Amino acid sequence: MILTVTLNPSVDISYKLEQFSLDTVNRVSDVTKTAGGKGLNVTRVLQQLGEEVAASGFLGGSLGDFIRREISEQGIHDYFVGINGETRNCIAVIHEGKQTELLESGPVIEENEATAFLQEFAQYAPKADVITISGSLPKGLKNDFYGQLIRIAGEHDTPVLLDTKGELLQHTLEENRKPFLMKPNEKELADLLGEALENEAQMISALQTQLFAEIPWVVVTTGAAGAFVKHGEQLYSVKAPVVDAVNPVGSGDSVIAGFAAGLSREFDDETFIKYGMAMGVLNAMEEKTGSINPENINWCMNQIIVEKIQTS
Repeated sequence: MILTVTLNPSVDISYKLEQFSLDTVNRVSDVTKTAGGKGLNVTRVLQQLGEEVAASGFLGGSLGDFIRREISEQGIHDYFVGINGETRNCIAVIHEGKQTELLESGPVIEENEATAFLQEFAQYAPKADVITISGSLPKGLKNDFYGQLIRIAGEHDTPVLLDTKGELLQHTLEENRKPFLMKPNEKELADLLGEALENEAQMISALQTQLFAEIPWVVVTTGAAGAFVKHGEQLYSVKAPVVDAVNPVGSGDSVIAGFAAGLSREFDDETFIKYGMAMGVLNAMEEKTGSINPENINWCMNQIIVEKIQTS
């Protein structure tokens, strides 16, 4: 089983309009509502890959109930912890080739709720083959919360795949226990190190910094171009195929899902890299966020080029 962690999930609402007008009424007939949050995107792709998957985090109120119903209907195990606060909405207004987003900050997690989650996580961690942790923290949790989860997982030798950014990523990487894999994009890595990464040489130098020395896998995605990957001392350049991107949102989450499934299936290094990266490409080809067509996996993997980078 693969366990996903989404501590600040949402109900994602998409309004599609031919034209959006300010200071007046806009009537919408094209509306979609889905369980949202980076970790739930990971969860959906894992389910589409045929993996047994459980989703965890915090849920509250009627919106939390909506998410519970949706994941249950999809055959996903519900390991969420109930809270007094209300799960948030995130609204995207898609109009005239543009996207305007309205993102609620979400509930404040109370101390007893955080304690309850840690206790339940300690019960689930030994049962999981792989754990993924994605996104931001809700209010009320300290920056060491991800570090606590990684420490608990480490006590049971359960590998953790981490996808977050900014101060939270910096703080988590300073903990004694490290994730098995981290996946910043190019900008997030540059922000983390406080330096520009404008070419391959700078990227290689960045991946060789001491900050990543104890992390077995570092995957730096570079958008449609592909990625740079570090595994131990070996560095790889990954080139992705050129495709007609329909909706690239959620591609990074899909990459995490691919690596989680690949790790669970014990793929060799090159297959592991190709499988993980293929999910990001396939997600970009679909209209729905956090969605892939499994029938295209072999085609996509065959199009991905993985080359070892020779370093001195």
